[in-house]
Amino acid sequence: MDSIKTVIKDNYKKSLSKLESDYRKDYDNDVMFKRLANQTKLSTDTLMKYTTRLELSACEHNNCSKCKNILECKNEVSGYCYTPDVIGEELEFAYVPCKYKVALDEQNKYLDNIYYFDMPKDIKNAKMKDIDTKDKNRFPVIKWIKEFLDNYEKGKDVKGLYLNGNFGCGKTYLLSAMLNELAKKGKKVAIIYYPEFLRSLKSTFGDNEEYTTLFNKIKKAELLLLDDIGAETVTEWGRDEVLGTILQYRMEENLPTFFTSNLTVEELSQHLSTTSREVDLVKAKRIIERIKQLTDDITMISVNLRK
Repeated sequence: MDSIKTVIKDNYKKSLSKLESDYRKDYDNDVMFKRLANQTKLSTDTLMKYTTRLELSACEHNNCSKCKNILECKNEVSGYCYTPDVIGEELEFAYVPCKYKVALDEQNKYLDNIYYFDMPKDIKNAKMKDIDTKDKNRFPVIKWIKEFLDNYEKGKDVKGLYLNGNFGCGKTYLLSAMLNELAKKGKKVAIIYYPEFLRSLKSTFGDNEEYTTLFNKIKKAELLLLDDIGAETVTEWGRDEVLGTILQYRMEENLPTFFTSNLTVEELSQHLSTTSREVDLVKAKRIIERIKQLTDDITMISVNLRK
């Protein structure tokens, strides 16, 4: 029995000796490790228990000291640094965001104010400062946007815009850049690819809660862009129950509404009048009248930027 106790005691001493040796090696040879250890103001005996984790933390802090932007991050969790924190007489470690991550989060904070539905990355990143102002065919739209922003921010009642034009001329980018800027100022925005929204809404049939939640998110948005209207397959349900209801609500609540389309308003009227079952000019005209009441109408014919 005494010999077993002796073996255990000897092994324990060896373990302590190795822990202390490893700790001292890191402490003497790694400036960052030494700095982190000293900042804790804990005893060497306590810190020895955390040697491996302090090594990892020192490695990540060394990476951070050489990093110039978040894209260069070499840490285990991009944008974060494994950092010790003293809790009583113990150390706890957590992933703390670096200055680049904090700046990026602040820059993208406006995204919390926007609901995008099936929109590409370039639309989510659209900025007013990146708008191409060389093409004179864009001038009427750019002028309209500037006037809208000025009047809207002053609290004036303003109409939205029905922007039609050729494929790929930048209609969606222009309006999304404006709406993204408003989201940065705290406005609640929804930017919706309309044909896919209809398909998705239809797929929620049978789940009344999901249907109502999705539908109301669009209908009640402070600022709403319905992108590519006229590209959807027309059904009585989509035209009368969805689009008609959205437009009626927004008209009554005076909520700015925007549309992009490859069709003129007159062409959209023809498009909406025909379903697989019948031709109904009256109901289509009712939708068009709501669009006209909600929006100004501009046609933009410009270079196809998607070539």
